[in-house]
This record gives sequence, structure tokens and C-alpha cells, in this order.
Amino acid sequence: MTATRLTALLTAFRPGDEALGASELARRTGVPKSSVHRLAGHLAAQRLLERDGGTFRLGLKLFEIGQLATRQRGLVDAARPYLADLREATRNTVHLAVLEGTEVVYLDIVRGPDAPALPSRIGGRFPAHATAVGKAILAFSPEPVLDKVIAAGLRRVGPRTITAPGLLRRHLAKVRADGLAQEREESGVGVICVAGPLLDRFGTPRAAISLSGWSNRVRAERVAPAVRTTALTLSRALS
Repeated sequence: MTATRLTALLTAFRPGDEALGASELARRTGVPKSSVHRLAGHLAAQRLLERDGGTFRLGLKLFEIGQLATRQRGLVDAARPYLADLREATRNTVHLAVLEGTEVVYLDIVRGPDAPALPSRIGGRFPAHATAVGKAILAFSPEPVLDKVIAAGLRRVGPRTITAPGLLRRHLAKVRADGLAQEREESGVGVICVAGPLLDRFGTPRAAISLSGWSNRVRAERVAPAVRTTALTLSRALS
């Protein structure tokens, strides 16, 4: 289908890509090179791609659409003051993320001066099972959502990533009982995160916030009350 091929072209770009030629787009998508030229031309005409000599780069129109999607959710604008307060109180990095498929997508990041340099970026994705925000959402999600994540494979991301389905299920049961999720070096070396879900009035997770810092500096039990309070207060504000 044409829509599938157009989507494949747009999602072929990865973090760090400046521009891609037709040959590379064909290699990454499996779309014939002749079709790549034709479809990329259509996307360029709509400003979803931009021509750069013989290559293509993502167009600013995509950024505009992305900003609209974020604002429609109302999450970023509503959450930003709370994220900023949590960052100021802890001097560590605070994330706001939602679950999409088997991954979390970061909607906002407020970086702290005492936190490690993290690979997360606004609009970036990360495997849900390897993040505190992902586990905070999965713990309160319907069973089929977790089944989908497990079926996709629990690949190892950090030195302590949970890769066994049974262990992940037991871990999420504890998260559900505690109301908070933690991960220590599951998403990367030397990183600890504590996350709380943003629940609607029916108890369904809408998103999650997390605080991330150095595993040898941040004590989860000390920052957990601040994360819990922020998540609960923001959940009420969104409801």
C-alpha cells in the first residue's frame, strides 16, 4: 500500500541522520529505488521531506505536526511546572513519557545539573521494559498490553535489564503494590530512575514521570516521596 511505503520512508530516519539518499532509503525500507524517488518527491512537495541535493532530510512540517500532537494531549504544558519543581528539588533529570506499542516516547525532559548525560531525547523512544517510566505504565495497564511487550522480546539494554518474562511480571506486581517503579542500571550503566504513573480517574495510566540520576549518588528511598507526590498531584490536575 502507498500509505505503508510513505510511512516506511518517514520512519527510516534515525537519530543522528542528517540526510539520506535514495539508495539508503531503499535499503532501509525495502522499497524499490525507483519508487523511493517518486514517493520522496510527493513527500517533499508536501514539505514532509526536504531535498538536499541528491538526498532527503526530514521536513519542518513534521515538527509542526508533532508539536500539535503533543499540545492536543495537553500533557506537556500541564506537566512542565511540576517537572521543573521536581528537578529544582532534586537537581536531577525529570522525564515525562507515554507508552506507544512496546516502547515509551519521551514528551518532555527537564535536565538536572547533577544528573548523568542520558541518551533520552524529546520525541525519542526506548524499550518500555527497560525503563522506570515504562514499568510504571505497564504495571497499571491491561494484561494484553504487557503480553504484547513480552511477545516482542525483552532485549537487554543495560547490565541489569530484566529479560525473563516471569521476573518482569513479578516485578510489575510489586510496582503496582508500591505505586512507584524503580530501575537501577536497566537502561544504562550507572543510572538509577524512580517513576510514578499519571493515572486518570479510572486508574488507567495516561503517562508517567521519572527522576533519573547517578546510581552511586541517588538513593531511591530518599527521592521516592517527591516522585510519588508529584505524580499524584499531576494526576489530579490532569483529571
